[in-house]
Parts: sequence; structure tokens; C-alpha cells
Amino acid sequence: MKKHPTTLPPETPQGIRGDWRVLRRLIPHLWPRDNPRLRARMVLALGLLVLAKIATVYVPLYYKDAVDALTVPDVVVAVPLLAILSYGLARVGVVLFNELRDLVFARVVERAMHVVGLDTFRHLHAMSLRFHMDRQTGGLSRVIERGTRGIEIVLRLFAFRAGPALIELAMVSIILWRLYDWTFAAAVLATIAVYIAWTLAITDWRLNFRRTMNEHDAEANTKAIDSLLNYETVKYFGNEAHEARRFDQALTAYENAAVKSHTSLSLLNIGQGAIISAGLVGIMTMAGRGIVAGTMTAGDFVLVNTYLMQLYTPLNFLGMVYREIKQALVDMEVMFALKDQPPEVADAPDAPDLRRNGGAVRFEGVRFAYGPDRDVLRGIDLEVPAGRTVAIVGPSGAGKSTIGRLLYRFYDVTDGRVTIDGQDVRAVTQASLRGAIGVVPQDTVLFNDTIGYNIAYGNPEAPWADVERAARLASLHDFIMGLPLGYETRVGERGLKLSGGEKQRVAIARAILKDPAILLFDEATSQLDSHTEKEIQAALRQVSAGRTTLVIAHRLSTVIDADRIVVLEDGRAAESGTHVELLARGGAYAALWAKQQQALDPDDAPDGQDARREAESTALSSLS
Repeated sequence: MKKHPTTLPPETPQGIRGDWRVLRRLIPHLWPRDNPRLRARMVLALGLLVLAKIATVYVPLYYKDAVDALTVPDVVVAVPLLAILSYGLARVGVVLFNELRDLVFARVVERAMHVVGLDTFRHLHAMSLRFHMDRQTGGLSRVIERGTRGIEIVLRLFAFRAGPALIELAMVSIILWRLYDWTFAAAVLATIAVYIAWTLAITDWRLNFRRTMNEHDAEANTKAIDSLLNYETVKYFGNEAHEARRFDQALTAYENAAVKSHTSLSLLNIGQGAIISAGLVGIMTMAGRGIVAGTMTAGDFVLVNTYLMQLYTPLNFLGMVYREIKQALVDMEVMFALKDQPPEVADAPDAPDLRRNGGAVRFEGVRFAYGPDRDVLRGIDLEVPAGRTVAIVGPSGAGKSTIGRLLYRFYDVTDGRVTIDGQDVRAVTQASLRGAIGVVPQDTVLFNDTIGYNIAYGNPEAPWADVERAARLASLHDFIMGLPLGYETRVGERGLKLSGGEKQRVAIARAILKDPAILLFDEATSQLDSHTEKEIQAALRQVSAGRTTLVIAHRLSTVIDADRIVVLEDGRAAESGTHVELLARGGAYAALWAKQQQALDPDDAPDGQDARREAESTALSSLS
């Protein structure tokens, strides 16, 4: 069987090729062909960046002129004032151009984060049920969060720190060469080259600690979310201390990696400080010799010192910038790798929408396996005529719920086919297929929003009167109106503030509001009391009238009025017929019926061969 990736991509180290591959994926979002306004913003931002750097390199030149003017005897007062004023204007220009650049570029960054985050979110919804059942809780949100944040980090740090620093370095080297000697430019370049080499080498080494920190951070986050989502289960078994120990183990591993990271950071800072100091001492010694020799002025000495300080100040952050960019590229690589995982269930190229014509459903020789060693369905032939109700019953593990998942195309069949109105569900769009089917699942999970929102989720465009009507049909309206906030009552995380039966009624109301051609009830009343179950059954009969209905049930009493009942055993249809016919046959269905009746009334219920005879007697009485 074909294997599908179901886990998050690992945070693996990547080389220069991997970095450039990620950047190539990002560039189209910075230069979108369909958005000329964003492209214009990019050009304007780059222009402002260059202007800011020009103003930056002119600041020391004006500073030099002011110093020289002040050290010259009998100089006209206007000369140093003009130099000082130029110096001040240049500094204002640096701030102004940088802020304008940030202002113009902000839309580009946020749009890229918006588009990539939305694309990833949509892709996750397009992934198969198998992927989401095997995922790490909390892991997917971390991937999107880190990946989109990585886009901002790369753009802001690379475009506004690393890139401009290189431009400034080139400008300063050219100015020093032209004003003085090539040796000054060579000394500056040599110092910075050693500084960069040391920083990148140590930072690469430190990335392993950062990566370990991220892994344990994700592990701790996953365990925390999983534990809090299962709060009641933790309380049932008194395992608060156990959960705290598991969380503590992840936090301890994170703590150890963080300490190593901070220790290595100190080593990086010590080396950087030593290199910068050595470079400053060497270059300022060269300038001091120039002053003694009469080839340089005090202003020149200040100019060289100022240039060096301007270059070294951003270089102090080089390690952080490099580390953050590398980590951001890794985070983006993980997100892009997630986007590259193909959905297990995908629409065929140019797939048409489902053409509804009554909603007749057929399973033709359907086989399905969740894995190579787990066959579930072994050749199912099943027909649900348009407008009729067919029930599927059988013991746990027989494949009842799997039939519903195949109809909804959460999975594709291993062999055979499933059709609606003669159309293979694999040949039509998933949106149109699922739009034609309303599902009431056995386990209903609600959004942490109002009860009104959760009912309206069946059709967000429906008028409010239809929402209330659906709640009434699901025997939910009176309960809601008895709440202090009515339909505005919040249901809590996953609907934990509601009982199991109340959540199931919300699911029924959703399906009613959707108004589909085909209804699928998967143990739709399994968590209801007998009185409420009768009310819901009556409502379901009213709602399903004239619709194709497939009922998956464990309690046989809920399906006795179905047009046809199919009994599954070991992945095959063991028998089928009406309730009366199956009881009269005295087979698997009659045995299940007798067993359930015994469970309801253990003192009077028959057992063994008496159960079969009782079932046959009941069937004959019904026939007569």
C-alpha cells in the first residue's frame, strides 16, 4: 500500500542550497506579478534604503569638517556652524529615510506573511483525515506560527540589517581608499572579515543548541496542550502529578539546551569584543601616525574612528542576525515542506461538481484497509435508493463508521468504487460531494464559541429564523432559552460546558440547517436518554423524509423502521433485509437483537437457543 507522510517535517540543518531554495520560495511573495502596487513599494523601499546609507556615510564626513574647522585658528564662525548644521541634517536624514523605508516596506512584509500563512492554513485543511489523526497536537500551529514569523525575521533582518551593513561597508571602504590609502580600506575589510568568520563559525555551532531548544519547546507545548484538552481525563484518574512530570521532563531538556546556548553566546561575545578592539587599536594607530607625519588632521582621526564605530555597532548584532536568519530559514523550510506534502485525497484534474439527482448511493465491491495489516472492508456491495433509509449495524470493529468515511471521501477506497447518482465520488469535487451530505457524527466536537454560532456552522449564510427552527427540530431550543445568555452562551473548549447529549443535539441541528440531499447518521443518538432519544428519532424521521439516509447504529431499536438493514460482520455484509425479515431469518441480526433485549431486561430476557426462538416468535408475530 502507498505510504503517505503523516508527521511534521523534522527541523534538519540545511546548507547554502537549502537556504537559497527557501529564499526562492519567498521571492514571488515579495514581487507578486498580480500586484503592481506591492512591486512599487519594493522599489521605493530599496530606494529609501540606499538614501539612508548615503546619509549614513556622509555623517562622519560632516563631523570631520566641523572638527577641522574648529581646530583652524581665525576661522570664520559660519564655517563650523555650516558643517555642524550639515552633520545634524545628515543624522536627521538617516532617521527619516530609515523610518520611511520601514513604513513603505511594512505592507510588503505583512502581505507576504498573510499570503503564506493563509496558503498553509488552506493546505492543512486539504490534507487527509489520516494526516490529522496522526499529527502532534499543537505541532501544526507551531509550524505556521514559526514559519510566518520566520518570513518577517528574514525580511527585516536581511533587508534592513545584513544587506544595508554590506552596502555601508562597501561605501566606507571606497571613501577611505579615496581619502587616504588603500591600507586603511584593507585594514577595515580584514578586521570585518575576521569578525564575520568568527561570528558565523560560532553561530553555526550554536545553532545545534537552538534547534534542540526548539524541539523541546515544541514537545513541552504539545504535552501541555494535550494535557489541558484532556483535563477531565486527567482528573478522572488523578494523574495531575504524572502530567506535571511529563511536562517537567520537556522543560528540563529545554532548560539544559538553553544553558548551553547562553554559555556559547558568552564565548561568541568575548571573541567579537577582542576582534573589534584589535581592529580599532590597529586602525587608530595608523591614523595617529598619519597625524604625527602631518598627512592627516584631527578631523581625519575622528573620521576614521567614527566610520569604524558605525560599522562595528551593527556588527555587534551580526551573530544574532545570522542566528535568527538561519533559524528563520529552518522554520520556513519546515513550513514549506509541510505545504509540499501532497494530500492523500485530492480532486482529479478538472473534476466536475456532483450532479444531484435524488442522491442514490451505491457501494460496489468496496474494499478498504487503513494499513497493510488492517483490512476493514472486504468487498461490500450496498445500495441506498434515492429517498430511502438504509441502516448499517454490527459489532464494534465491523467497519460501520468506515463506510461513512468512504462516502464522505475522508479516504479513498482500496478497490471497488462508491457512487452517488451513478457518479464515482473520486471523479467529482470534494466540495460539491460534501455539500450534498449532512453528517451527525458519534463524537461531536464544538468550537469554543457561542451555541448559536455552533448551530449556524451548518450553514453560516442561513437566516436566524432557520437556526432557531433547526434547534427546535433537534429538541434543543427550549434548553437554550433556559440559559441566562440563550444562544449567546459560550460552550467552552471543544464544547466541554455541554453534556454529551446536548452536543449531539447541536450536531443534529447543524445537519438540519445544512439541508443536504443525503443524510449520514453515525450513532446520532448514542448519548441521549430514552425520552430525548424518542424525541430526536421523531425529528430525524421528519428531517430525513424524502432524503437518502444512511444510518450507522449500535442500538437496533433506533433502526427498526429503516427500509433496509445491513448487518456487517468481519468487513462483509452478512445479511440484509427489514427488521421483521431479519428477525424471522434468525441469523446474526436476530442474535444481536436478542442480546440487546437481554441487556435491557436481564431477568426476563431469553438466552442461548431460547433467544433465537424468541426472536423468531417476535418476527412471526410482526408478520402476522
